[in-house]
Amino acid sequence: MAKGITTEELDQLTDVELAERLQEAKAELFNLRFSAVTHRLEDSGRLKEVRRSIARIYTVARERELGIRTAPTAKKK
Repeated sequence: MAKGITTEELDQLTDVELAERLQEAKAELFNLRFSAVTHRLEDSGRLKEVRRSIARIYTVARERELGIRTAPTAKKK
């Protein structure tokens, strides 16, 4: 099973928390890429997990923009 964040967990986050998670994931991806280039990366599978987590975050954010998903603080119609 992947160690990355699931969409169920992302659904429970507010927009601000979602943006924070995105920043953290991008920073981690940068550090992992740097480690890979310098041949110090121990878990190469983590690169794939972080990239997929970033994609999930972008997907949830976009679906909220389109009204497909709602943020937990948003009132349902």
